[in-house]
Amino acid sequence: MYSIQELHQIIDQALEQEIIVKEPKELYNPIEYILNLGGKRVRPLIVLMGNQMFDGDVNLALKPALAVEFFHNFTLMHDDIMDSAPLRRGKETVHIKYDTNSAILAGDTMLIKAYELLEDLPDGIYRSVNKLFTKTATQLCEGQQYDVNYESLKEINYGDYLRMITGKTAVLVGSSLKMGALIANAPESEADKLYEIGLNLGIAFQLKDDYLDVFGTSVKVGKKHAGDIYENKKTILFVTALENASEQDRDELLYWYNIKAENVDKVYAVEKLFRKLKVNKHISKLIKEYTNKATSLIDELNIPDEKKYYLRELSDMLVDRQV
Repeated sequence: MYSIQELHQIIDQALEQEIIVKEPKELYNPIEYILNLGGKRVRPLIVLMGNQMFDGDVNLALKPALAVEFFHNFTLMHDDIMDSAPLRRGKETVHIKYDTNSAILAGDTMLIKAYELLEDLPDGIYRSVNKLFTKTATQLCEGQQYDVNYESLKEINYGDYLRMITGKTAVLVGSSLKMGALIANAPESEADKLYEIGLNLGIAFQLKDDYLDVFGTSVKVGKKHAGDIYENKKTILFVTALENASEQDRDELLYWYNIKAENVDKVYAVEKLFRKLKVNKHISKLIKEYTNKATSLIDELNIPDEKKYYLRELSDMLVDRQV
């Protein structure tokens, strides 16, 4: 069984072989650029880990793992365009470095490449993996649309938020684990349990991501500090603040979230409200709850304890990060 570090090396080497810059360079240079921005390659790692849980063939799972990486970066590229984001992992976003049209076409090409990377799977496995992949892609688009919709709504509740992040983030983590298990011919019940583990870890991951947007350090996070506040994104910070606000605090919060501008006073005022309402403590508790759900499901898996250790290590990697 490979260690997480060894799996990272395998992924990096394989991805290097798949990144081919050809004509027209205006199409392929942006793809090379975003894939080399220094991401942690977490999602392809998760595919290979799910595969190893059931003694699968890493070589067979490798291209599908890369498919997930291409797909994930396609979504990032298009998200950045929709959000007019200036930075991704501390560097210029693709549409800023090149142009919007090139970024859209490059993203589309990455999506096509993702499906191409699934084609070498044996027929029986290909059908189930492709079905899972397509369903996940649709759910992610739905989650992204909810995210866009919520920007124009005055307020949302926790159920709305959970529906959005489950689609936008969590399903890809869950399906990555399950995909690896399916390629290893794992029992359906175990593959489904892996999916639920990934789903809970994905929710905890997004909660932490929202937390870091305000309570992290922008230099470490690699994104614009408080970018979600600037964009009026209804993250868990906003939802939690609303739930715990007095009438006066509520009116002030809704006032600021009705203004969409590069306004430093807005960020200062909203951050002050978040700290006053102890939003950071509420979210830290929520992150722990979802992490514990994933841990309980890991304990239930019918695999050796040493393999469960790697899943717990994955949990730490996703949730206990400071960047």
